[in-house]
Amino acid sequence: MPEFDWRSPDSYKSLQDAEITDIAWECLRRNADYRRDFEAMIATSPDGEATTEFRRKWGTCFRP
Repeated sequence: MPEFDWRSPDSYKSLQDAEITDIAWECLRRNADYRRDFEAMIATSPDGEATTEFRRKWGTCFRP
């Protein structure tokens, strides 16, 4: 499987029929501040669960 090339329109064909939440996730997961906060939260969370503070800050909801 070829590596994902964010500059290639072909890499985004799967998003043509995506839900808005899928597109929002694509943007959020590339945000350096989000990634930093996520790594810090995981490092301090004993059970790996997202904290209420983290969910409120980033507007996320994780399914069980």
